[in-house]
Amino acid sequence: MTEVRFYRLTTRSLEATLPAMLERTLERGKRAVVLCASQKRAEAMAEHLWREPAQGFLPHGTLADGDPEAQPIWLTAKDENPNGASYLFLLDGAQSAHLADYEICSLLFDGRDEAAVAAAREGWRRLKGAGHTLIYQKQDERGRWTARREG
Repeated sequence: MTEVRFYRLTTRSLEATLPAMLERTLERGKRAVVLCASQKRAEAMAEHLWREPAQGFLPHGTLADGDPEAQPIWLTAKDENPNGASYLFLLDGAQSAHLADYEICSLLFDGRDEAAVAAAREGWRRLKGAGHTLIYQKQDERGRWTARREG
């Protein structure tokens, strides 16, 4: 079963958090799919990854770039894995019917948004019922993560 990590963002934004997570993914020799709620959001996140100077260059692409099999990080609004990724990142409430295709799925949500929190709770119940190993990660006031594991 896929390990699903729920990241409740409370002190740092998604834009500040995701590049570091993707950098660690590449350092581990893994590929990633970043599944967004819309293609417009995928393109905006790709643009953000080009501008993020603190992390350095993160090789990535989108539908607009093409050639997904050559991209270590693929940003999309489609539930697809065209680059053979083993890590999946779900943003903005996006869901995948193909979690079993990945080693790790990281679901990132805004912990200050009650609708996002409610959706994450529902996802937790659904995925726990499906037998996935679940890890809940919450940011402390300094932006560090504390974890709780189930399954």
